[in-house]
Amino acid sequence: MKFRLTARAAVLSAALGLSAIAAPVMAQDAPAAEAETTEAATPAPIDPTTYWRVDPSLQTDPDNILLLDLSNGGRVAIRLKPEWAPNHVDRIKTLTRQGFYNGIIFHRVIEGFMAQTGDPTGTGRGGSELPDLKEEFNRVPHLRGTVAAAREGSNEDSANSQFFIVFYPTMQLDMKYTNFGRVIAGMQYVDGISRGQPPANPTKILQASLASQNLAPPSTTPMQGAITSDMLNAPLSAAPASEDAGN
Repeated sequence: MKFRLTARAAVLSAALGLSAIAAPVMAQDAPAAEAETTEAATPAPIDPTTYWRVDPSLQTDPDNILLLDLSNGGRVAIRLKPEWAPNHVDRIKTLTRQGFYNGIIFHRVIEGFMAQTGDPTGTGRGGSELPDLKEEFNRVPHLRGTVAAAREGSNEDSANSQFFIVFYPTMQLDMKYTNFGRVIAGMQYVDGISRGQPPANPTKILQASLASQNLAPPSTTPMQGAITSDMLNAPLSAAPASEDAGN
């Protein structure tokens, strides 16, 4: 499977080597069938007091905060929103608890657009062994820091494990990709992810966890060999010549 972002403006589609999403074929059925389709497409009522709100607190509801410890040295916190996409949030949490995302690179990173990850093969064609998810499109806009599910081409029901983080507001994606969260801390580290398709030196997710797991950031590789006093003491600089001359 090859997961791509296909709902982009024409210029970005060309840059990505992608085709624009085709307009839906108009049904030739009787009016009764059209009425059934319209009824099925009617969105469920929402609670405006909670639906649109993204709580920035790192202490509130830690089971719905995804933490990404990146190889560029930063920790990114993402508020997951089950109100927007319950099945996608559940999938992200399940894979995170399994350690699925640990060691995975950001394999497609486009300046001014987004950073995509979640493929264990690093090619954009992989996913988890779990079944693909049915789309959960919602009315939440794709703003800076939005986290949404990637999918295979124009197949709306092919999201699995891959997701992307938006660098810049991209409204062309609205109601075409499943938006399931937003960055609430560490966006500067998202900005620092290496660009490329794939990048020459890709940024990696060292560890993904839920805040409720209380996992410390992973330690870096310890230095090999003995530590000497010369490493710990700053070298003594010679006194300025003018000071010597005055004594």
